[in-house]
Amino acid sequence: MTVQDNSRYREVHARASRDPEGFWGEAAREIDWIERPAKIFDGSQGVYGRWFADGVCNTCYNALDRHVAGGRAAQVALIHDSPLTNTVTKFTYAQLLDEVKTLAAVMQDFGVVKGDRVIVYMPMVPEAVVAMLACARIGAVHSVVFGGFAAKELATRIDDASPKLILSASCGIEPGRIVKYKPLLDEAINLAKLKPQACVILQRPQETCSLMPGRDHDWAELRGNAMAAKKSAACVPVLATDPLYVLYTSGTTGIPKGVVRDNGGHLVALKWSMFNLYGIKPGEVFWCGSDIGWVVGHSYIIYGPLMHGATSIMYEGKPVGTPNAGAFWRVIAEHKAVALFTAPTAFRAIRKDDPNGEFIRKTDLSHFRTLFLAGERADPPTVEWAEQQLKVPVVDHWWQTETGWCIAGNPVGLGLLPVKHGSPTVPMPGYTVHVVDEAAKPLPPNTMGSIVIKLPMPPGCLPTLWNQDDRFREAYLTEFPGYYKTSDAGYLDDDGYVYVMGRTDDIINVAGHRLSTGGMEEVLASHPDVAECAVLGIKDALKGEVPCGFLVLKAGVTRPVTEVEKEVVALVRDRIGPVAAFKLAITVARLPKTRSGKILRGTIKKMADGDPWTMPATIEDPKALDEIGEALKGRV
Repeated sequence: MTVQDNSRYREVHARASRDPEGFWGEAAREIDWIERPAKIFDGSQGVYGRWFADGVCNTCYNALDRHVAGGRAAQVALIHDSPLTNTVTKFTYAQLLDEVKTLAAVMQDFGVVKGDRVIVYMPMVPEAVVAMLACARIGAVHSVVFGGFAAKELATRIDDASPKLILSASCGIEPGRIVKYKPLLDEAINLAKLKPQACVILQRPQETCSLMPGRDHDWAELRGNAMAAKKSAACVPVLATDPLYVLYTSGTTGIPKGVVRDNGGHLVALKWSMFNLYGIKPGEVFWCGSDIGWVVGHSYIIYGPLMHGATSIMYEGKPVGTPNAGAFWRVIAEHKAVALFTAPTAFRAIRKDDPNGEFIRKTDLSHFRTLFLAGERADPPTVEWAEQQLKVPVVDHWWQTETGWCIAGNPVGLGLLPVKHGSPTVPMPGYTVHVVDEAAKPLPPNTMGSIVIKLPMPPGCLPTLWNQDDRFREAYLTEFPGYYKTSDAGYLDDDGYVYVMGRTDDIINVAGHRLSTGGMEEVLASHPDVAECAVLGIKDALKGEVPCGFLVLKAGVTRPVTEVEKEVVALVRDRIGPVAAFKLAITVARLPKTRSGKILRGTIKKMADGDPWTMPATIEDPKALDEIGEALKGRV
């Protein structure tokens, strides 16, 4: 592999592969252990082995207490920036620790002890961070359910997690509307077979709610009483293999999949990643523009930056519309963030509204060093636009809820490798990535197949699913023996760079030819008038499937959309060839997305195929699907 002279990547990855126990044992020295692990990896434990099995630790202690004791008490730990409420609130490490100790004591008053589950159903407010850290402090297992999630889906998570306590809020705030949480919570509890002992509700001034006597309790009142009584909870020792949290990935029907994250491996992996991958030093300001309902928010709004002694930004707003396409640059400049981690879809939205980057040039971004993208495939035109506008490295990286941190990326702390647009670069130390065929045989470079990770997975990755070891084996480990199945398709090039071309079900079969929708999206996105696009395979009586492209045009495009549609069809024919059978491009005002910015490709496909579909629980705006339905009339 050709790398820049100053990159230590090759030697570090080789060492992690050659001596994983030595490598991760050394990384574990960065953590404050109550009992340091003597055995780094125990292959006899769990489904595929467990990391730091005899270690004892506390995640909250590593995120807060040790920094307060070590000289960072007065440093800002958390900046809450909310253009939706026009407020900015800052918490030092000492202040955040006081809040966490108090809430943890309140939870103990409700009888919450080590191993109990607590559901956190909250918007992007500082109290949600306090709630998660308070659970970690007393050894409770938090399960964050995305604020505003539909009642039926929340009910399935209540039944699976069986929480003793639910922490929630009266409402969430979206541009132009208030989302009332309490009616959703009440309905979910009514639907659930298992009922929580109590609910603690944060009353937000934008929308207060009534409390049910005997079950519901006012957050501010409990906090005030506990502070007046000087109540404070100490850190509870937990095993490294004890669960820190459960995060559900799917499951609108049946039993949802609860990804388990353990304490020890999570501490070690995230702490290692903050400098080696993201290049962040303690004391610097890091902004992850995700939501706490997603794994990215868990890992890099809360746990990673705080474990590292950095300052973390929590943002309650959007990339555009709060108030404009300059929102991100305002936050970076105002708080002197050195790095931003967000989804490619956020940049596509910014590029659509401000294609010439006028807001960027009006803002002082002198402190800003690196942009990180993940969550969806970062199409080369979006990456190139960001590079040209920001004049900083744009680092795509790829990971999953299940892994909890990056599988493949470009390690800033180890020294950047040459960027190849369309690739998240190379496997991180600890991950051995192969591309295999249906028989689990490794494929040669530049050959499309299933992307898999050799077992054992590195620290920080899921050891199992909540109370479902057999389902974990069946879903992830059985199809490719000796490997974890990512369910992503792609290839490795001659230099070992990873190319993730889509989910395995996004590889469409056109008259016997396996084609990547990601490759076609790259071509569509290269058209100068296209701001965003999605390609999916729709049913075809003759060829089995044919690709259909959905286009969102840049602001200011005035020529007929039919001209653009014809041009992108010709582009695909020219660059991929007639084999793609790409003949249908449909222009829409916007693409339907989840609230984390992922395009709802599966739902669009069902609509195009005329199959039954249900409203996704995480959709940002249901009206976007009505628009897709209108656009499809007479076209498919």
